[in-house]
Amino acid sequence: MNRKPTLKENLVGYSFLAPALILLTIFLLIPVGMVAYYAFTDYYLLTPGNRQFIGLDNFKQLFNDPIFIKSMVNTAKFVIWIIPVQLGAALGMALIINKKRKGNLLFKVAFFAPVVMSLVVISILWLYLLNPNEGLINSLLMKVGISAQPFLTSPKQAMYTIVFVSAWQGAGYQMLLFLGGMQNIPQDVYEAAEMDGFTKFQQFRYITLPLLKPTAIFVLLTTLISAFKLIVQPMVMTQGGPMNSTMTMVYYIYQTGFTDRMVGYSSSIALIFTTMIGLITIGQRKLIKEDKDE
Repeated sequence: MNRKPTLKENLVGYSFLAPALILLTIFLLIPVGMVAYYAFTDYYLLTPGNRQFIGLDNFKQLFNDPIFIKSMVNTAKFVIWIIPVQLGAALGMALIINKKRKGNLLFKVAFFAPVVMSLVVISILWLYLLNPNEGLINSLLMKVGISAQPFLTSPKQAMYTIVFVSAWQGAGYQMLLFLGGMQNIPQDVYEAAEMDGFTKFQQFRYITLPLLKPTAIFVLLTTLISAFKLIVQPMVMTQGGPMNSTMTMVYYIYQTGFTDRMVGYSSSIALIFTTMIGLITIGQRKLIKEDKDE
């Protein structure tokens, strides 16, 4: 027979939840509520007492703002490119480390080292390496007969350069996730496949990839959400330029809110961005649920 918990037991349970609920309220619920309110006002940071409710004016202005449109396109471009580049590199590194050989520990450390470094430090480091006049990368290119490249100073190359740097920095984390998934695959499956005459490529295609599907979905969706939040690399390396070619949505939120001090306008961008991330999260939960049901 099920017994209903007493009031005292309920209070004890809620007392354990209280610290987490308080932190959640202070750092998530209240800020989200304030953003939702400010998005419909003309709040200017230097005159907070003069803010007025202006309805949908901020949103109408947004979709006539060429920089905002550009930031959405740039964010989408980064997401579209970073997923195959970073996940492909991570999967390749995991395959290298998964084989038992001497020096695997060295490979693990080398591949994972960029992940634990500060993004600001990495961005500054690559700024020196990619310098169009004195950078090491261009020096090496010229030694093999390739002309010096503008990289971060070119509107056509800047975003792709940031994609490369971001993939180099973050692939080590996804590598560990893929490696964990690979090491959970029973070895007797591979042994049976070898006895049936499967080549290494066939084992990878018909055994490794299908059994890595749950891990791959998790890695894909976490990388996807993380990619949308790109800000540090363009902030440090290009300041959103050249010609706004690396301006992302999160960086534009920062710039309008803290540099231009237009809190209301910045909040409207943040509200759209939060809605986008929320829809992606809902899709993520649905995809994972469908995968579990199969």
